[in-house]
Amino acid sequence: MSDADKFLYVDRNLVNNPLAQADWATKKLVWIPSERLGFEVGSVKEERGDECMVELADSGKKVKVNKDDIQKMNPPKFSKVEDMAELTCLNEASVLHNLKERYYSGLIYTYSGLFCVVINPYKNLPIYSEEIVEMYKGKKRHEMPPHIYAITDTAYRSMMQDREDQSILCTGESGAGKTENTKKVIQYLAHVASSHKTKKDQTSAVLTHGELEKQLLQANPILEAFGNAKTVKNDNSSRFGKFIRINFDVNGYIVGANIETYLLEKSRAIRQAREERTFHLFYYMLTGAGDKLRSELCLEGYGNYRFLSNGNVTIPGQQDKDMFVETMEAMKIMGIPEDEQIGLLKVVSAVLQLGNMSFKKERHSDQASMPDDTAAQKVCHLMGMNVTDFTRAILSPRIKVGRDYVQKAQTQEQAEFAVEALAKATYERMFRWLVMRINKALDKTKRQGASFIGILDIAGFEIFELNSFEQLCINYTNEKLQQLFNHTMFILEQEEYQREGIEWSFIDFGLDLQPCIELIEKPASPPGILALLDEECWFPKATDRSFVDKVVQEQGAHPKFHKPKKLKDEADFCIMHYAGKVDYKADEWLMKNMDPLNDNVATLLNQSSDKFVSELWRDVDRIVGLDKVAGMTESMPGAFKTRKGMFRTVGQLYKEQLSKLMATLRNTNPNFVRCIIPNHEKKAGKLEPHLVLDQLRCNGVLEGIRICRQGFPNRIVFQEFRQRYEILTPNSIPKGFMDGKQACVLMIKALELDPNLYRIGQSKVFFRAGVLAHLEEERDMKITDVIISFQAWCRGFVARKAFAKRQQQLTAMKVIQRNCAAYLKLRNWQWWRLFTKVKPLLQVSRQEEEMAVRDNELKTVKEKHMYAEQQLEEMEIKQLQMNAEKMALQEQLQAETELCAETEELRSRLSAKKQELEEILHDLEARVEEEEERATNLLCEKKKMQQNISDLEQQLDEEEAARQKLQLEKVTTEAKMKKTEEDVMVLEDQNNKLNKEKKLMEERISECTTNLAEEEEKSKSLQKLKNKHEAMITDLEDRLRREEKGRQELEKNRRKLEGDSTELHDQIAELQAQIAELRAQLAKKEEELQAALARMEEEAAQKNHAQKKIRELEAQLTELQEDLDLERAARTKAEKHRRDLGEELEALKTELEDTLDSTAAQQELRSKRETEVTCLKKTLEDEARVHEQQVVEMRQKHSQAFDEINEQLEQAKRNKVSVEKAKQALESERNELSIELQTLMQGKGESEHRRKKAEAQADKLGKMQTELDSVNMLLSDVEGKSIKATKDCSAVESALQDVQELLQEETRQKLSASTRMRQMEEEQNNLREQLEEEEEAKRGVEKQLFTVQAQFADLKKKMEQEMGCLETAEEGKKRLQRDLESTNQRLDEKNTAFDKMEKTKTRLQQELDDLMVDQDHLRQIVSNLEKKQKKFDQLLAEEKSISSRYAEERDRAEAEAREKETRALALTRELETISDMKDELDRANKLLRAEMEDLVSSKDDVGKSVHELEKAKRGMEQQLEEIRTQLEELEDELQATEDAKLRLEVNMQAMKAQYERDLQGRDEMGEEKKKQLVKQVREMEMELEDERKQRSLAVAARKKLELDLKELESAIDMANKSRDEALKQLKKLQAQMKELIRELEDTRMSREEILAQAKKTRRN
Repeated sequence: MSDADKFLYVDRNLVNNPLAQADWATKKLVWIPSERLGFEVGSVKEERGDECMVELADSGKKVKVNKDDIQKMNPPKFSKVEDMAELTCLNEASVLHNLKERYYSGLIYTYSGLFCVVINPYKNLPIYSEEIVEMYKGKKRHEMPPHIYAITDTAYRSMMQDREDQSILCTGESGAGKTENTKKVIQYLAHVASSHKTKKDQTSAVLTHGELEKQLLQANPILEAFGNAKTVKNDNSSRFGKFIRINFDVNGYIVGANIETYLLEKSRAIRQAREERTFHLFYYMLTGAGDKLRSELCLEGYGNYRFLSNGNVTIPGQQDKDMFVETMEAMKIMGIPEDEQIGLLKVVSAVLQLGNMSFKKERHSDQASMPDDTAAQKVCHLMGMNVTDFTRAILSPRIKVGRDYVQKAQTQEQAEFAVEALAKATYERMFRWLVMRINKALDKTKRQGASFIGILDIAGFEIFELNSFEQLCINYTNEKLQQLFNHTMFILEQEEYQREGIEWSFIDFGLDLQPCIELIEKPASPPGILALLDEECWFPKATDRSFVDKVVQEQGAHPKFHKPKKLKDEADFCIMHYAGKVDYKADEWLMKNMDPLNDNVATLLNQSSDKFVSELWRDVDRIVGLDKVAGMTESMPGAFKTRKGMFRTVGQLYKEQLSKLMATLRNTNPNFVRCIIPNHEKKAGKLEPHLVLDQLRCNGVLEGIRICRQGFPNRIVFQEFRQRYEILTPNSIPKGFMDGKQACVLMIKALELDPNLYRIGQSKVFFRAGVLAHLEEERDMKITDVIISFQAWCRGFVARKAFAKRQQQLTAMKVIQRNCAAYLKLRNWQWWRLFTKVKPLLQVSRQEEEMAVRDNELKTVKEKHMYAEQQLEEMEIKQLQMNAEKMALQEQLQAETELCAETEELRSRLSAKKQELEEILHDLEARVEEEEERATNLLCEKKKMQQNISDLEQQLDEEEAARQKLQLEKVTTEAKMKKTEEDVMVLEDQNNKLNKEKKLMEERISECTTNLAEEEEKSKSLQKLKNKHEAMITDLEDRLRREEKGRQELEKNRRKLEGDSTELHDQIAELQAQIAELRAQLAKKEEELQAALARMEEEAAQKNHAQKKIRELEAQLTELQEDLDLERAARTKAEKHRRDLGEELEALKTELEDTLDSTAAQQELRSKRETEVTCLKKTLEDEARVHEQQVVEMRQKHSQAFDEINEQLEQAKRNKVSVEKAKQALESERNELSIELQTLMQGKGESEHRRKKAEAQADKLGKMQTELDSVNMLLSDVEGKSIKATKDCSAVESALQDVQELLQEETRQKLSASTRMRQMEEEQNNLREQLEEEEEAKRGVEKQLFTVQAQFADLKKKMEQEMGCLETAEEGKKRLQRDLESTNQRLDEKNTAFDKMEKTKTRLQQELDDLMVDQDHLRQIVSNLEKKQKKFDQLLAEEKSISSRYAEERDRAEAEAREKETRALALTRELETISDMKDELDRANKLLRAEMEDLVSSKDDVGKSVHELEKAKRGMEQQLEEIRTQLEELEDELQATEDAKLRLEVNMQAMKAQYERDLQGRDEMGEEKKKQLVKQVREMEMELEDERKQRSLAVAARKKLELDLKELESAIDMANKSRDEALKQLKKLQAQMKELIRELEDTRMSREEILAQAKKTRRN
């Protein structure tokens, strides 16, 4: 196993331990609760009611435990299981044990049903390399071990296959590894879905060469620098939540990304807990900034900043200076310009300086003052504000009281609170702007992809001793996410139940969390906590206490809400979340919800001279001002209640954000990743059980297990269930085939399971948790019983077998002993010896029976032979048919392959065109969409601007009318005042009344003045807005005018350039026409040359054909010689056979001579045999003569064929010599013609070059036209000469017949060519003279060109100044300038490229012709092979005819043998008749003797009769002797015929064996020839395939040559791209170096930790 495999795969050898299985089965191991380890292993010893006595496995102690606290243990085979949903016993202890075992083995990833559980290893593991990415790429989840890459790949593949948006939700505590896993998800997607692997050319809208993927990967370091910080739990803790949305196109490539952030912990910017840091960027900047940057940002030391509570807190293994460089580099990659980067750093520095502003309380009042304003000056310098305005806004801001604005002095606490709020708000706004800027860089296309994958990195459930508003928001989020998880998880489960057809009542487990969610978010009846908080924020005298009272009043009866019993310094209320009871303390909740700011400072920041700062503070209207806070904290008499809708609270905004997030997540397919922190000491290899259990509860892992337990978590396929558990129900399933479902039903019936514990679906059996474990136990017991019985049976069988063997040995020994004793007794007995000698002789009497058996065997063999011959003939006929069919099929196959190749080429071309068109269409659609969006945006902006202008004009009119009215009122009041003064002077009596009236008037005047001041302020602001808009309108009008002017000038220039280009196009068209004419002439010459070459090739083909004929005839000669040898061998055999027959004849003659004196019958037989012998001799002699004649004829034929072949060879050699000579002559002539053509083309190119230059100055160079005409005349002369050359070529072609005439014509042509060369040299000299004249004219033209170029340069400058606004116009102008400058060069390059193309075309044409010739040659070879095959078939037919002739001879011999056998049978029949006659005579003799005795005994007078009887007796005896002699002769003849028959049979067998040998030899020869032919055919087919491949390669080369022209044009782009790639590789190397440095730092950290631990251990 490799290093990575150790951290991915489980060693199954350790898991499948039979001892552990036996231990678990025998001891009944269970889990019991433990304070130290969470759960401990124990074995149940006794059960007493509700309690059990359990013996601990580790210590051996016996403990009493309640039955409800005991949890079942899984079998050992489930140890370190990859998916915890497979556990048969689903409980907390089993889950914790499995996670612990896997964690200690280095396996940090574990599946738990639908989600993945990750435990932070606190060390670097080698499981995130590119090799691992490739390993997981495209694999299914169950094929690979658990990994974040597997989750990501399943999400990516399901997005591509189902076209469904996906989401990956990473949740967990701080330090659990959420951010790292999010990074790995992005890394995997950037590798798998990178667009730069395939896409080379893209429009400007889409980033190229993986820039988008780089930016996506670089977004994390930037966000970590600004949003992450060191905490007690985690050195790189994300202090905000984020949802990264990565958009993909239809092909699965990344086209953009978007990041949304949630709940930034902005309070960290102003204060931190002990041993914690603020956001990383503060430290990066203070450590890594150079001297110049430090002075620009007004930076100081760590100790000088109040907001850095703990000073310079370092992170072990991390260099802040390097991280600063890395962050700035990431910003560059992201495309953030330097001015924006410095703006960001200025804001960060200003936040630090805000903390250094100190306030003091004045002596006689509570008013705050600022004794030292250096920090304020630095803040104002960095933020672009006025110092006095800023300090006034902080110390005595203007607050609206009723309708009036009053400057209210601030206390020290209020001023410090305002500064801190300003610092927090500034940092938060900067962070939001940064996220917006990153989104802008990541999504330049401004269009949605086909689908997306969302990655949620958000804090998990938080339960502290006292929890605040932030914890409520986080826990509210996790409630919603858990509801989504429960819903999706069990919806999928229940969908599977429905698919399997299980009866199931649909349960929505998401509703379990709904009461708690409604308690927080419900808007009314009764309102939830957030709604009550918002409502309380609108009341002026509201406090946190009043809010708590209202919550208790409204939600006191809610089941998920509890009021704590102790109220002093304790929680205000409790909420029962799904993860547990959480106590909340409502301190400063109203302030946190409203997030108030000093609106005076906000307006100053909005009007800042720094563009970046003013951009950050655009939305000043939405700010909650200090007047609102004043209205809440102090009961002012004129407090005015703010209207609803003026601002939005933090709770409202977060609720809206969360609802949007949940809406997007519901529309996706979620994938859950639960991150778990193993310990708070950040130590590798340590796992605290209680901490992990708490997180499992909070993360919903145990909740998921609870849901699983209510369903049927264990499921097994029918076949597997039957195979595994059939042993428990041996006789329940009948023999024969049975469906899997029926078999499982019968098995479950036999098992007698409770129906509530299982369900049978369509393809699986579903079980409740723990049922399979019970079945496994029973199976193990059954298997142990079966194995024990099997072992006993085996032992008995072996013992019985050994006993039987011993018994057989005993009996064998007894038999051997008995036989040995009997032999010893018999071996010296004489009768035994005689018996042994006589016994073999008893077989002689059975020879006739054996003969009959042999005859029968011979008949059967003959029949079999006849049947075999018939089958052979049938098979040969079939073979011929099959060969014909094979040839037809081969031809069809060749045609089909050719068609297929053509269609494949067409298909490839069409597909390539289709892809190109699709890409063009995609780009065009993108452009159209962008243009439409731009047009709509411009229209909308235009409408908005028009509406704003109209509204402002109306407001201005109204304000002016009001101001005029006020002025009139002012005038009237002044007049009244004067009158009253006069009345006072005149009328002293009415002084009191007038004083009263005066007071009243003064009050009215004060009111009017205040109103006037307000109206003046409004009019001033409106005037400012009006001035701004008017300035904007004037700027826009100026821009429009400039653009119109620029466009007009561009159009003029474009028209000029179009006119020039039309003239140039006309000139090019004329030149192209001339070129086309020259090409036509060249083509004619090439056709003539090709015709000559074709003739040459025909002659070469004829030569090849003759050579092939010679080879064929030679092959025929060799075959005929072999036939002769075979005939000679046959003749020798026949002569031998004749000798044998002669010898037999002589033997028969001797026998006949011996038997001449016998009888007339024998003489007749002898004469018959002699006639047969003579006939045989004659036939043999005839056959010998025929053979000799055939041999003579064959020799004559062979000699004639040999002579003819020799003659053909000699003639072919002569033809070859003549053809080679003609070929050499033609090649030399062709070379000369090509040289002439090259010179002509050079002259033509030079003339065309001159003509182009001359036509460019057609006004002043009329002489050049005449010279061009002369050049054209020369060209026409050259063309005439070329026509003559073609005629000469035709003469050369006609002269191919006679070699002598060819030689004479060649000499003539050489002479003519030399004369032509001299003429061409003279013409060249003339052309040189013309060139000199043209060069003089050219110098004059160049002077004019210089002046034109100077004018053109001036025009260029003007064009560059005027075209600075529009990029597209600049590009067009540059292109036109380049076109103007390089028209001459382009024309020359085009001509050269054209010449090159012509050359390549000719070369490719030649190659094609060569390939066609080779193809024809191969076809000829194939046809020759087919002819050879036909000849071979003819030879086979001849061989078959010979074999049939031999078969006829054999049949004749067999017929003769049959005739002889019939004769022998006739003789045997005669013998039988004679023997019958003999028997009858013997009987008659016996009768006569009896009569004789009777006569002798009788005493009658019969003397005469006695004499007669004696005579008769003698006659009968003579007859008997004659019959006996005849019988002996017949027996001799029979013996002779039998001997002859045996000889004939022996000869027949010999002939038959010889014939079979000959046949085998010929068959082997035929098979060898056939194999050779097949090999040749295969070789030819291979050559054909090679030729086809070469042809395809040639076609591909031709296509490549055609593409090379296009690639030459794109060479510059490729060079630029290669440079970019080199830069990217450099950046990659830098990134790798940084990673290596990080790893080194990690190793240093670990070393330092080890040293620290060692020191601690030494101290201890």
